[in-house]
Amino acid sequence: MELLWDLVKAFAIGGLLCVLGQLLIDRTGLTPARILTLYVVAGVVLGALGLYQPLADWAGAGATVPLTGFGNTLAKGVRKAVAEQGLLGVFTGGFTASAGGIAAAVFFGVIASLLGKSRDKNG
Repeated sequence: MELLWDLVKAFAIGGLLCVLGQLLIDRTGLTPARILTLYVVAGVVLGALGLYQPLADWAGAGATVPLTGFGNTLAKGVRKAVAEQGLLGVFTGGFTASAGGIAAAVFFGVIASLLGKSRDKNG
């Protein structure tokens, strides 16, 4: 039963983030690229203020998988690197914290491109 509750929480929070993004697309002049940037920056700001991690702990993948979770990961990495390395950590912490996820995305993107066929969408 606990697993089901974890799935419901993840779906609810992830769904709310998606609904918010769709509302921003439908009701404002913001482009999807600006909304994606807004999500990452919001994750960084909320993570830096210590507000995002409790949500991520509660909602699990519903909060860590979206772009706000990526921003929170950047903020955590910077905070940890600053504590260990000082000012240099401001520049290296975000890269160190997110390198695994970015490398996996690039790797699986290449695999998908090798397995899939590209075709002209205009035809």
